[in-house]
Amino acid sequence: MSDFEAAWKLYRARAERALAARLPAVAATDSAASLSAAKAPLQLIPPRLGEAIRYVCLNGGKRFRAMLVYACGELAGAALEQLDAAAAAVEMMHAYSLVHDDLPAMDDDDIRRGRKTCHIAYDQATAILTGDALQAMAFETLGVDSALRVTPKRRVRMLATLADAVGARGMVGGQALDMEAVGAARSPAQPGIEQLSLAQLSRMHRMKTGALIRAAACLGCLTAPRVDEKLLQALAEYATGLGLAFQIVDDILDVEASSETLGKAGGVDRRMQKTTYVSLLGVAKAREEARRECQNARQIAVALGDNTQFLQQLAHFVEKRNF
Repeated sequence: MSDFEAAWKLYRARAERALAARLPAVAATDSAASLSAAKAPLQLIPPRLGEAIRYVCLNGGKRFRAMLVYACGELAGAALEQLDAAAAAVEMMHAYSLVHDDLPAMDDDDIRRGRKTCHIAYDQATAILTGDALQAMAFETLGVDSALRVTPKRRVRMLATLADAVGARGMVGGQALDMEAVGAARSPAQPGIEQLSLAQLSRMHRMKTGALIRAAACLGCLTAPRVDEKLLQALAEYATGLGLAFQIVDDILDVEASSETLGKAGGVDRRMQKTTYVSLLGVAKAREEARRECQNARQIAVALGDNTQFLQQLAHFVEKRNF
């Protein structure tokens, strides 16, 4: 096993534990709820909602964003146990985005990570509420988790970083641009509408996918005892390029990979008439764009010194991944 594989395994396993430990307990019955409410009143949530939260959070996944929290945090001088809260928070936020992205009003997907999507396994209302709950839980985790030993001022900065990444200027805004483009392409009132330009597509992906990836790197750095602002900016730039490359490769895999490999339906972009790097550039040139972004990310990591091998290799993984 290579050093990169060992670190990947370590970070992924730690992310799984950190996330599972922060999911609230669910009362099996009303009597059980009333019996234990005095001990943990804030931990008890409706059983069906709790089951759905576990279903979407503990169903595998690469834990890519959590790995960035750990890798960037360690580079900045934070201990692993201090990074658990931020790692769990970004995975909660990512899970929320997937649940809502799969809804019929969005991408209308039936399969995610090889299993039924939340609205298929439960129902649409439960899926919406599951996403809402996870978003709130992510902010709660950053706001009050005792493992995150930072000053109140730093907590506020971390909360603001995550909020900016997932709000109208970030993930939600990017999704809105995506939906507007899909709606326009499908509208009979606008026949022959042109695809998004490459610049528009890049902006959308930097918001929809890249913003949370960038936030993960920043949150890791902000967990360190002392924040090195130059390092923070460098890691943000590293993650920005990595996030765009991640989405470009997603565009390619949607065309080339099987549903079994992806763990979800392939060909969704074509079915939804979405503008992608593949539809604009073709597979070969899209690969070159991903390679260029990953090379830039690697160069940033190299410039940061000798302890960035994992970040360098993570960029290589993003470029070459097939799932």
